[in-house]
Amino acid sequence: MARPSFVTNATSYPASFHERRSQYRFVMNITFLGAAREVTGSCYLIETSELRFLVDCGMHQGQEAAARNRRPFAFDPKAIDFVLLTHAHIDHSGLLPKLALAGYTGPIYTTEATADLLAVMLPDSGHVQQADNEREQRHPDKKSPHVANSVAPLYTVEDAEHCLNLLHPVTYDTVLQPHSRIRARFRDAGHILGSAIIEVWVSEGVQGTKLVFSGDLGQPNRPILRDPTVIDDADYLLVESTYGNRAHRSLVSTLDELVEVVNRTLHEKQGNVIIPAFAVGRTQEILYYFNQLTRQKRLRPVQLFVDSPMATAATRITLEHLALFDEEAKRLAASRDTPGNTPTLRFVASVTESKMLNHIQSGAVIISASGMCEGGRIRHHLRHNLGSARNSIVFTGFQAQGTLGRRLVDGDRRVRLFDEEVRVKAEIHTLGGLSAHADQPALLAWLGGFKQPPERTFIVHGEERVALAFAESASTTLSFNVSVPSVGERVELAMLEKSERPR
Repeated sequence: MARPSFVTNATSYPASFHERRSQYRFVMNITFLGAAREVTGSCYLIETSELRFLVDCGMHQGQEAAARNRRPFAFDPKAIDFVLLTHAHIDHSGLLPKLALAGYTGPIYTTEATADLLAVMLPDSGHVQQADNEREQRHPDKKSPHVANSVAPLYTVEDAEHCLNLLHPVTYDTVLQPHSRIRARFRDAGHILGSAIIEVWVSEGVQGTKLVFSGDLGQPNRPILRDPTVIDDADYLLVESTYGNRAHRSLVSTLDELVEVVNRTLHEKQGNVIIPAFAVGRTQEILYYFNQLTRQKRLRPVQLFVDSPMATAATRITLEHLALFDEEAKRLAASRDTPGNTPTLRFVASVTESKMLNHIQSGAVIISASGMCEGGRIRHHLRHNLGSARNSIVFTGFQAQGTLGRRLVDGDRRVRLFDEEVRVKAEIHTLGGLSAHADQPALLAWLGGFKQPPERTFIVHGEERVALAFAESASTTLSFNVSVPSVGERVELAMLEKSERPR
């Protein structure tokens, strides 16, 4: 497919740039190592004449993920000066232990809440890999889809815990100096607890250039988390585009649909509702809505099970960071309810308890990870519930290409779970209005906060057709000079003569 004319490549610049080229010294490069024309594996390498640093170091998910995660890094980990991490989701953080194993010993800067979440998420990732590997060794003819041909996992629980020693927690809105030539500031992105937009000022002699990395931006005017911080100035910008070609359904109509699905499934069809959900962010949001809807008597008090040890830990960590909530969520967290006015909530800990849930024939709402159904306990619940038309599977988040979740959303009527082919008879629902990502109108509104368009804007973290559509919108609506880089593309940037001081 031909690129639209507005999309520049690594060596194509607007005329105004060439007119001023003599003013610049080309001393900075960005290499897009993941989340370019795709939504997983976020990783960007920034190089100047004096330093190298990474923004994010995430795992790939979906098609060919295992093989891609096993490839050697496209850089020398020992030569990296520091890492800036936008948030805790595994597609942004999941290869940090591998980076440490490969020889990286420098600091990993991230927000305090993100550091707390990583203390749970990275060891859990190591545990899943070890468990998959052990299962493969016991049953080599029934290879897990998450284990590549190599015998060893990418990293173990112990490796992940060692990596945690490299974390340097920082507070929002505080300027830090990870290198003599670098200043950085983490701003609230409103995506999940601890998520950040990162501003970076790069100085080279008398020159100073500002980079902004949006990370994953949240949808504004939503409960629980605060709205994304408005940034008004950047020389170069990397902005996500996960939902850059569409508007989310309204929250009101989304909750109406959730109420209808839950009531019809539990009380009319006498079935179960299974909700694959990301352990961090989405699970806590769903609990909030079930609490709210039950208080409003739109839902009868239900049996609500959270079957994910990581989600349980993430919920505890979330409650430890109430200062990051919006006012509505703070009030709800501080309130006390009378019996019968809230769901019956149970956090499932042991494997034995998890297996017992599969004997429940009706009346249960089970929230379990992973959100894209690529691993974890959710696959067991799908195996036991997909085959009955009485049940409903409710997706509340983005499903990457090649994942089991995407196949179910796209309408596959037969899927393979473990060693069985399962016929899909359950109803499949997608609640688009609960996404933790900003939609196209919200993304354009956030870009509209810049006093003037950046010198160049790179559209990242979106499937190719979506990223291209959003690039066209940003170009035509806001006159942004946009590019849609590909994985592995290296872009040469100019150091601009601007203030070194954060502004």
